[in-house]
Amino acid sequence: MEYNTTRNYLAMREYGRHVQKMVEHILTIEDPERRQNNAEAVIELMGFLNPHLKNVEDFRHKLWDHLFLISAFKLDVKSPYPIPTKETYKAKPQPIPYPKRSSRFSHLGKNLEDVIDKALAEQDPEKRQGFANAIAYYMKLAYNNWHKEVVHDDAIQSELNSITDGQLEFTNTPYVKAYSLKQDLAKSNNFGKRNKFQQQRNGNGSNSNRRNGNSNFKKKRF
Repeated sequence: MEYNTTRNYLAMREYGRHVQKMVEHILTIEDPERRQNNAEAVIELMGFLNPHLKNVEDFRHKLWDHLFLISAFKLDVKSPYPIPTKETYKAKPQPIPYPKRSSRFSHLGKNLEDVIDKALAEQDPEKRQGFANAIAYYMKLAYNNWHKEVVHDDAIQSELNSITDGQLEFTNTPYVKAYSLKQDLAKSNNFGKRNKFQQQRNGNGSNSNRRNGNSNFKKKRF
């Protein structure tokens, strides 16, 4: 009986012991053409064993890299892709530099400062006012996320003045207009529904009167 402790190291567990034994057998083949055919057959088998790699971009390139990795980069076959080496395959990537940006107002974030700078550079008064309203709305949202009490508009305006040196002032007029417009539409819809209900009611009443009149006529006739 063969135990795992007596076996050699399994390079890639997702392909299993049998694929590794096939690759080890390919290393012993001396005929280059036969060795190439066996390597391509193992590539097809590796693709069947890992169908999820088909969703990965250049999955066949990844399979060939895995084949050379299983053979400890000793396999001498032709690959349609650049043959990796141990040094390049195991090389660690360069660390990504962390952006060093100091925020003047850390509780609001750096992105809001960029939006404020863009608003201050805007020349169109209407767009500039829209920027100010959006910035004030976000400041209210950020304040409500960190505090339980409701923030007043004067506090938001004072903080916005300290940030922009009094260059931006927000207004709630667009939101008030939108709210009043919704109220007017709701009132008109309710008024129309009441008129329609009243007309239906009057129509039912006239029909009932007609029925009562016909019944009275029939009673008098008989």
